[in-house]
Amino acid sequence: MRLLTISAGKVMPLFGNHHPDYKSVASAIRKKAVSALDNPATVDITALGVKGDEQADLSVHGGIEKVIYVYPAEHYAFWNELLTRETKQPVYLEHGAIGENFTIEGLLETEVFVGDRLQIGELEFAVVKLREPCFKFNAAMRYKGAAKAMLQSGFSGWYLRVIKTGALAAGAHIELIPGPRETSIAQQNQKLLNNRNQKDLWE
Repeated sequence: MRLLTISAGKVMPLFGNHHPDYKSVASAIRKKAVSALDNPATVDITALGVKGDEQADLSVHGGIEKVIYVYPAEHYAFWNELLTRETKQPVYLEHGAIGENFTIEGLLETEVFVGDRLQIGELEFAVVKLREPCFKFNAAMRYKGAAKAMLQSGFSGWYLRVIKTGALAAGAHIELIPGPRETSIAQQNQKLLNNRNQKDLWE
């Protein structure tokens, strides 16, 4: 299990300035790599997350409890295939495109539980909850069914709280330290999916 990429992004108009109806909708979902395996720059990680990273809506991302968003690299093949099919043009997403700060390998939603801890390099993090996708994810993926596909696939990723701050670089080893192990991220996702299906809350 290791950290492949650290990504950060700035808040900007989600739909670009050319779309007058949506200029006021801001997001920092579009992240760019600041440390990768081919350029493992050291990045400061504070209690408020990756240095240089921003969040537009602190109710759903950011703050102390949801400061780092983690996404398994294993899911990128799913998105590339789905988006290529649905948009009818070749899609090859780069790490950070899902909006994540940490792109990792070797650890999936079925294996991670709320309350677990992740030791990444010298730093330590607590697993808080899954990511709940919204219309901004649909916009960023340029596909109106993206949020629904994330929930139905269970490929949600999860949020971390920073316990031990410091410097981190791509390539760092990840160790999972089990917590109470009562609810996995996958189980949390299934519960959310069931609730949405029952209430027919799809956008």
